[in-house]
Amino acid sequence: MKSKESPVEPFKRALTMTMRTISEQPELNVSFGTEAPGLRGLRARLPLPSRTLPAEEVAQVRGVSDAYALRLAHHDEKLNANYQPEGGNALAVFDAVEQARCEAIGANQMAGVSQNLTAALEQRCTARGYDRITSREEAPLSEAVALMVREKLTGEAPPLSAQKLVEQWRPWIEEKAGPDLDRLQDLIEDQAAFARATRDILVDLDMGDELGEAPDQSSEDSEEQEGDSDDSSDQSQSGEAEQPEGASAEQVEYSEGEGEEGDEQTVEVDADDMPMDGETDETSEGNQPWRPNQQGDDRNRQSYKIFTPQFDEVIVAEDLCDIEELSRLRQYLDQQLQQMQGVVSRLANRLQRRLLAQQNRTWEFDLEEGILDAGRLTRAVVDPMQPLAFKVEHDTNFRDTVVTLLLDNSGSMRGRPITVAAMCADILARTLERCGVKVEILGFTTRAWKGGQSRERWLAEGKPAQPGRLNDLRHIIYKAADSPWRRARRNLGLMMREGLLKENIDGEALIWAHNRLLARPEQRRILMVISDGAPVDDSTLSVNAGNYLEKHLRSVIEQIETRSPVELIAIGIGHDVTRYYRRAVTIVDAEQLGGAMTEKLAELFDDEATLRRGQLKARGQQAPKKQSSATVRAARSVR
Repeated sequence: MKSKESPVEPFKRALTMTMRTISEQPELNVSFGTEAPGLRGLRARLPLPSRTLPAEEVAQVRGVSDAYALRLAHHDEKLNANYQPEGGNALAVFDAVEQARCEAIGANQMAGVSQNLTAALEQRCTARGYDRITSREEAPLSEAVALMVREKLTGEAPPLSAQKLVEQWRPWIEEKAGPDLDRLQDLIEDQAAFARATRDILVDLDMGDELGEAPDQSSEDSEEQEGDSDDSSDQSQSGEAEQPEGASAEQVEYSEGEGEEGDEQTVEVDADDMPMDGETDETSEGNQPWRPNQQGDDRNRQSYKIFTPQFDEVIVAEDLCDIEELSRLRQYLDQQLQQMQGVVSRLANRLQRRLLAQQNRTWEFDLEEGILDAGRLTRAVVDPMQPLAFKVEHDTNFRDTVVTLLLDNSGSMRGRPITVAAMCADILARTLERCGVKVEILGFTTRAWKGGQSRERWLAEGKPAQPGRLNDLRHIIYKAADSPWRRARRNLGLMMREGLLKENIDGEALIWAHNRLLARPEQRRILMVISDGAPVDDSTLSVNAGNYLEKHLRSVIEQIETRSPVELIAIGIGHDVTRYYRRAVTIVDAEQLGGAMTEKLAELFDDEATLRRGQLKARGQQAPKKQSSATVRAARSVR
């Protein structure tokens, strides 16, 4: 008898058709689940409301879907890339304003869409705590500008939960950029003109130094640029035609597709933006994925401050070093790698075997229907009515996974520790990529010793008491998750550069890496932190309490371990990190790092396999029994 359809199913079908209609993309693939919602190319993932479909949750889910559909309908990614600024702060404002433009077009045309977008915006602002903001330091400028642009384009005031955020910045923004904001309404349908006006606003807001080179105005120049880009892309691909050792042609093609930037547009919604379900699509309870803010949790919000984030930077490794020097540093790393290639490679191969073993096809036996089991053939002949004589072959449910390696780039790692860390990250990235697991390699340090430009501003302002974090952060992207290893391998040599390693502010680095993981579409996300000590920044600790940074780190770790879907593990080099992290290991010698990294990752994946078997037993099913390859071949021949 056909099982009764869940009341959520008609809602999912209707929402999918609505998204395809608004976006004018009939091939749009829409999925629903408990993971962070996001849009990647023509694949959209939406949160699922409770089984009872409460009106508030339905409106919020519709708001997210409408925002994605309007982005697809009214946003040209290639044109957008031509006008995007280079600096991180300016880019955040630029992207937020462009999303506000796309949503405003739909809100002005359809009253229902406007209501849905408002419901989603209200929930997002509440989840981020914007209704509790008391100072500008807690109020993201990009959000304030986007909400004011929305107000100009639609005539709708910011929702109640965002009013405190906007009021912190409104006088300053209107004084600086009021006239340019007023002219956006006439440009809403022209993305290029709107982008140029947005760049003018960024200049008004003192971000002109982050804009980079001005985009060409003529279509001819644009076409020439595209042609040059194609040529350089061809040269790059031909120069990197060598595939990673052990990788198949299919894996190389997949990596190339994922590594190309600009091929697909990406919009991510924070994991706390929408209500999430529990363990299944049909439940309404469960923890919401959590995204920490720069100040940690509510209890630590008042105690941890940032004097100014103006001089912080998130930068890719290539921008910190010219190509020639980067190649020379990579060559040095390769020379060091030869000395321990055998040891770490054996460990990596062991990890690879354990991962691939979980991805094999398996047989499930003792079933009442399926393929006749040759091993039960005599039973079936003697008694044809004997049940449980059949079997079914199926793929193991191996969840797609992304792993982030967050490396401490502080001065205390100088020498052998940072060299070993770079080598292990290099080999693990190759190993996991061959197993279909994406890897992101990040580093964290500061731009200067003793405070840098942040401390200079603090001194110029008369040394205000308790300034909070007083140094310029530098967060480095050595390898993005979607970038194939062969394109990022040279970047790891940057860790060998003299003068790169300075101080370490672990709490904010952990927040940064964690939030990048939450924006990923993979079902399982693992964050591995490798450090050799507690957070230390002399500039900050000289004007705050001695445990100021350590207290913040503990708060961030607690929140991730108790409220986030990200799995957090840590490895301490000569430093006991078990007092901070629940899942951690401490090694005495840097040479032990490779073994510790592979073993901890292997434990996580082994735990996952054990969990899957336990779930099968809980549902009253027999766990699949793996057979040898010879047995499987024999069974297939009988079939």
